[in-house]
Amino acid sequence: MAQLRWTSDLDTGIEAIDKQHRRIIEYINILKTAHDKADLSAVNNVLAELVDYTISHFSFEEELQQKANYPFLKAHKRVHEIFTRQVADLQQRAKNGDDVTAEILSMLEVWLVNHIKGDDADYVECVKRSLGLDEEKEERGWLGKTLKKFLG
Repeated sequence: MAQLRWTSDLDTGIEAIDKQHRRIIEYINILKTAHDKADLSAVNNVLAELVDYTISHFSFEEELQQKANYPFLKAHKRVHEIFTRQVADLQQRAKNGDDVTAEILSMLEVWLVNHIKGDDADYVECVKRSLGLDEEKEERGWLGKTLKKFLG
């Protein structure tokens, strides 16, 4: 399986979000490598880490949207909840011994790219405008503090 690559069309312009999205792609690629090696234990471990990281990312995104009074926060949250439930179901199947890695990878790749280009792109301008974000402020201000809170 080919590695998933970050391309500039995935940039949101919010550096903290872009860093998190890049990290999710790294996890997906690590998962691919474990799958290619047929290492079910590694697959399950990486999948657990990916799910935990993604849930933290969703929380971070939702907090950003809430602070920005994003009008479609509820709908965005619902998309996150549905995705989380789907991945949890696949994760449970994997824990039960089913090899669902190809299914998970296919779903993750399609979902991530579509979510970034669609759902995430919709909130970017609202967040930037409402919070007055620029790259320098991200590191010093509310965004930097929130990022540290969620991701250490």
